Amino acid sequence: MTKLTEYRGTHELLINLVLRDLRGRYKRSVLGWTWSLMNPLATILIYWVVFSSFLKVEAPTGDPSELKSFVLFLVCGLLPYRFLSESMNASVESLLSNSNLVKKVYFPRELLVVSSVGALLVTFVIELGVFSLVLLAFGNMTLPWLPLVLVLVAIEVAFALGIALVLAPLNVYLRDTKHFVGIFLQLLFYSAPIVYPISLVAKDANVLGVDLPLRDLYELNPLVSLVDSFRAVLYDLRFPDTGDLLYLSGWALVLLVFGHWLFGRLDRRLAEEV
Repeated sequence: MTKLTEYRGTHELLINLVLRDLRGRYKRSVLGWTWSLMNPLATILIYWVVFSSFLKVEAPTGDPSELKSFVLFLVCGLLPYRFLSESMNASVESLLSNSNLVKKVYFPRELLVVSSVGALLVTFVIELGVFSLVLLAFGNMTLPWLPLVLVLVAIEVAFALGIALVLAPLNVYLRDTKHFVGIFLQLLFYSAPIVYPISLVAKDANVLGVDLPLRDLYELNPLVSLVDSFRAVLYDLRFPDTGDLLYLSGWALVLLVFGHWLFGRLDRRLAEEV
């Protein structure tokens, strides 16, 4: 049975798994879905106070939007990062948390990973919609740019799903994976211009007597291109750098193909290992 044959007719199962994840996330919670907005708002408030009030980081002026607001500058980078980080955190446990299902019946186990990312995608789209309305209230006419935002979302989903397909089976065989992910995400947050403008990163640096093109090395991080692209569309109201889009698309494609291949290799003994 080929993988393509296995995937036929699984769309209803995938939808049900996504709905189950969405319902389970705020089960027995008094505020329910309100938490999907309160959590990012609380995070934004904390970083806004720390970086704009205490550390005195100033947001650059949007070009050509002329928008100048640190909190809006921050959210443009924070929302795509949160989706990526939460996708990694959720997917790394997606197989183990559904061990009973994996053991009892055979189905494409990738669906468990896809559903965990899919449930977070729903929240991500809602957050972007609310944020677009806020930008409109501040005079940033984001409406013509929303189709391009959806393109960026699609690229990031492929990017996140590729990583998720790697992490989920690895965590079954090596339970330390989730702990490594937690440490990696802390490093990843400060490795991209989320809470600071990229202009603060020096173009060159001398390390142990060796001159390094620091900015060029820094920009090899695909998260830098991802944050810059979202910020270009939502904050600056301009088309993202074409090179960034191609670079991101290349990363997304490679990760998706590699993740699918690795999952297929590790899928054979998942039922025994979970």
